[in-house]
Amino acid sequence: MEKKRINKYLSEVGFCSRRKADEYISAGRVYIDDKPAVLGSKVNIEDEISVDGEIIQYKDKKKVYIAFNKPVGIECTGSEKVKDNIIDFINHKERLFTIGRIDKQSEGLILLTNNGDIVNNVLRAEHKKEKEYVVTVNKKITTEFIEKMRRGVRIMGKMTRRCHVKKIHENRFKIVLTQGMNRQIRRMCEVLGFRVTKLKRIRIMDIHLDTNIGEYRDLNDEEVKQLFNQK
Repeated sequence: MEKKRINKYLSEVGFCSRRKADEYISAGRVYIDDKPAVLGSKVNIEDEISVDGEIIQYKDKKKVYIAFNKPVGIECTGSEKVKDNIIDFINHKERLFTIGRIDKQSEGLILLTNNGDIVNNVLRAEHKKEKEYVVTVNKKITTEFIEKMRRGVRIMGKMTRRCHVKKIHENRFKIVLTQGMNRQIRRMCEVLGFRVTKLKRIRIMDIHLDTNIGEYRDLNDEEVKQLFNQK
């Protein structure tokens, strides 16, 4: 194996994303042959790499990509210090990390992988990916509410993008976003005087939610291709 940057190595073996690897390196938690790694260090298969004393071995593992139906109350973090974290809940045999996130109070589709090399590529295209949600609010939806949600709402000091919004019940609507501001839908509704009581993500690109709550499935070949076809 030719030498490669330590952050790329750690992402390829499924330990963490490149960005997280850089954080570990900067914090002095990564060692190469008993010497502290530095940003930009290069390694090969003969080197002994450890993080917090744990030896990280290179294995040509099959890449895993899954679609998980996250229940309410599960945190989209791999930190074992956080109760009810998503990695412990899924308990997959591979070390996985999330592609994006949805907040603890929300449920629905989230993607996970052991391929750390692709995570940043997908996240960089976050503003282009369609994500569809079904949202229930605390009172009857008005035509004015729908129109304002479509045109954009000022939250966190900026206007949200125009988006597709469709009323499907007296207090429920579907919305398709192409951006990922923090708690965006909840904040938009709050500005307009509505409170979200249930929020469920049902689609990312052409990957649809089709498992029971708390269950996951492997992505098919066509779905995996969508992750790599980011521009």
